[in-house]
Amino acid sequence: MASDNKKRPSLKEDLTCVICHDLFNDPVMLACMHHFCRACISTYWRGLRGAASCPQCRQEFPSRQLQTNYLVAGMVDKVRASSSDGYLENLQKQLQDSLESHRTKREEYLNMMRRDKEKVDTIKRLGVELQVRVRGEFQALQEVLREEEARVLGGLQREEAELLEGVERRLERLGVWRGGAEVERRRVSACCSRPLTPWRPACCWSFRRPSLQVEKEAEIDLSAFTSRYSAPLQYVSWRKMFRHLKPSQTSTSEVIGVQPGVRLKAAPAPLTFDPETAHPNLCLSRDHTSVVECQEMLPYKRSPKRFTQCVNVLAAQGFLSGRHYWEVGVAGNTKWDLGVALETVDRRARAKLSPENGYWALRLRDGGCYWAGTQPWTPLRVEAPPRAVGVFLDCEEHRVCFYNADSMQLLYTFSHGPRGHAYPFFSTCVRELGQKAQPIRLLHFPSGPL
Repeated sequence: MASDNKKRPSLKEDLTCVICHDLFNDPVMLACMHHFCRACISTYWRGLRGAASCPQCRQEFPSRQLQTNYLVAGMVDKVRASSSDGYLENLQKQLQDSLESHRTKREEYLNMMRRDKEKVDTIKRLGVELQVRVRGEFQALQEVLREEEARVLGGLQREEAELLEGVERRLERLGVWRGGAEVERRRVSACCSRPLTPWRPACCWSFRRPSLQVEKEAEIDLSAFTSRYSAPLQYVSWRKMFRHLKPSQTSTSEVIGVQPGVRLKAAPAPLTFDPETAHPNLCLSRDHTSVVECQEMLPYKRSPKRFTQCVNVLAAQGFLSGRHYWEVGVAGNTKWDLGVALETVDRRARAKLSPENGYWALRLRDGGCYWAGTQPWTPLRVEAPPRAVGVFLDCEEHRVCFYNADSMQLLYTFSHGPRGHAYPFFSTCVRELGQKAQPIRLLHFPSGPL
């Protein structure tokens, strides 16, 4: 096709007279459909002695009358105009505009490449930093495990040594007693080998019972010894290692709702619901770790802290800095909202759960549809419905992450988290008609001494 385009004559060539080799001037068309300048064909015919004919195809014509082809004349005028200075200036301007457009596009590509290279550098830098952090986290856990292993093995070895020492001391005493018993046995045997006479009864009487008394055998509880080091050792070690889990290096002054001097537990944070914030249709358990929707509105004290439009409740503990993690049991629920809310959210209004309104939340609807509370909502693909949801709040990097606490699969991350006092947020949502209300529970983990 490219070769055909090269062979095809241009429009200017089509409008060129074959006699004067210039653009047509007052073009005329002969009966054979060939075009010539009126002056050129007239001059050509005057030089002929015979009948008028076409200079190209040699076809002869009975008449020498000529008629102007105004269509071709108009095309010639346009071609002549296109060759003028104005046309060239316009063409030059178009070329300049096209060049500028290409330059702009080139700059855009260069900027995109520069940004992508910066992203590559950032990813590599973050990768190194995260590797250092991950190694540090696991080294801390491994150190705890190594110390616990050394402690358990040391206790096992000491107890084994004590048991062996007691048994070996008894073996030594039994060896002494066995030697004494052997001496007495020989004396009795010698006495028995001699004939008995009436005047030797006292002598024989002294050999009727052994003179050495063996102490009672000490009882060694091997079952207890075995159980201490083979009963759920992994769980016991996990309980002790659990106290070293520190997603937050937070002091008490940085946690709202915790009195100064109170020792913070290890993560997950042992949260409780704040009854002052609970909607009147929410019923809390005595220990404030479970909440469920009630059929009737409960008596309540008016407070600016309380949610009055939506069945929401906040935790009693809030966070200003540090890194915090907690888990919420949602098994059996077909709908819920949970996440983080700013202290300043309007609790008397029905607001859409989104960061713009001070909420960073995950939600469940229709028993299996999970959404991130963005505008618009972001649908999530969840492999297995979580029985518990883990929420991670990083106040330093302003990030909120949600996990399936059963498998620790990341469900969603808000990269632009709260700035300011933030509280864990929960909503049971209004249950469907005829549906039994299911509680939402704050999960607490063992942290006491073993």
